[in-house]
Amino acid sequence: MMVQGKEQKRNYYFTTPIYYVNAKPHIGHAYTTILCDTFARFHRFMGETTYFLTGTDEHGEKIEKTAKEAGMEPLAYVDTIVPRFKELWETLDIRYDDFIRTTEERHTNVVRQVLSLLHDKGDIYPGMYRGWYCTPCESFFTEKQLENGKCPDCKREVREIEEENYFFKMSAYQTWLIDYIKTHEGFIRPRSKENEVLSFLQEPLEDLCISRPRSRLGWGIPLPFNEEHVLYVWFDALINYISAIGYTTDEKKFATYWPATIHFMAKDILRQHAIYWPIMLKALGIVLPHCVLAHGYWTMEGTKMSKSRGNVADPTAVIETYGRDTLRYFLLKEVTLGLDGGYADDYVASRFNTDLANDLGNLVHRSFSMLEKYRAGVVPERPDDAGKYRAIVAKATALADTVNEEMDTNLAPRNALIAIWELIGMANKLVEETKPWTLAKDPARAADLDGFLYVLFETLRFVAVIIVPFLPDTARMMLTLLKQDTNPSVAAVREWGKLVSGTVLEKGRPLFPKVET
Repeated sequence: MMVQGKEQKRNYYFTTPIYYVNAKPHIGHAYTTILCDTFARFHRFMGETTYFLTGTDEHGEKIEKTAKEAGMEPLAYVDTIVPRFKELWETLDIRYDDFIRTTEERHTNVVRQVLSLLHDKGDIYPGMYRGWYCTPCESFFTEKQLENGKCPDCKREVREIEEENYFFKMSAYQTWLIDYIKTHEGFIRPRSKENEVLSFLQEPLEDLCISRPRSRLGWGIPLPFNEEHVLYVWFDALINYISAIGYTTDEKKFATYWPATIHFMAKDILRQHAIYWPIMLKALGIVLPHCVLAHGYWTMEGTKMSKSRGNVADPTAVIETYGRDTLRYFLLKEVTLGLDGGYADDYVASRFNTDLANDLGNLVHRSFSMLEKYRAGVVPERPDDAGKYRAIVAKATALADTVNEEMDTNLAPRNALIAIWELIGMANKLVEETKPWTLAKDPARAADLDGFLYVLFETLRFVAVIIVPFLPDTARMMLTLLKQDTNPSVAAVREWGKLVSGTVLEKGRPLFPKVET
């Protein structure tokens, strides 16, 4: 097994939380997964070894209750829900490397090994628990933690429970965790969430109740040292990040991908990932992930989207109307990663019409129309002197490094897209300033027209390549139109002038056809 060791390496391992399968997926699930997929695609694009994990969380009281209401056994019930997640990820063309279910034997075996290790070490012990329990959150709270007598997380009713359970000694690691967070800048991102966690840790950290008696809850992983108790769903779920990559079962694979580069999640489950999980790993002697990143909520009319409230947007409806790249673009561009974002159909339509259809789609369409009209679709010679185009060439050739900094250092896909759209804006401006329709009327300026068209189409090639991780469908269509490799790496945009003169190009269908709304 992998123990505490070297942290710096260039392999990348990205994870979504494993999604709770008590209802079908919505925009919130899609956002986290698209984020993770984009980062994974980007690092593959950069030529780096990358692994992307997602999956489903299938134990716990909520699922047992929902299954009972449906007149089904829990496993049979989750078997009907899991395909909905897989189908949505297929619809979105999510390229994960593995999909783990917590009901799989490969996961439950590792969970039981972890429990045995921690129990033998003395970090798990039996005791009497009395506290307030929130069924929707499957969490216990003290009287002090309640807000107006209700759950501090979901604001719903709680019930008082007293029972014998097993506890994990989180309190023994509180000082260590505080020191670790303070000395590892960027471990929790954004910074506001780091401050939130440190503020929470100013209060004494209680040991975590990690079991439920089978007399109350039957749907869970039995404790190996007491089969009359099942494991708390969160303790179970977090272990997926190591069970999926071979902890205790495949030392080579585990050593290749661990520690995780980024655990992506919504901010409502930050505490579990920034407190429970690091302490669990420390107790096991495993190096911690590089980054726990909590993104914001998506709201509708100012209210957080919630399955229980029913105010959720269906991602398939957006895809059917605008295409999956539009959904990707909207979710990545609309908000700074870490902040909340407002969702409305009108907002999606606006992004589609302005950034995608008008800026990029119109640029591609008018460029191919001009090449067809003025040069019979043949790419002209590369100009010997591109001095007048120095600004756009400089912007294009610097773009790969700019995007890499935004994605790998700043974790800011929105800024990466802004930089790409600046190049698109420069190309549109170049068309307006050059007025190729005027050049075409003067035979003496044929060379100027050729130079302009070459620069324009080489700029399109740069755009088509650099958007591969962000808008994969659009990138494939553009690269096909330009007769380029449809699975390029960053090397394709390290050098200006790779578009081959004499290539015959044909205008295809519009990238973003007008949608009646």
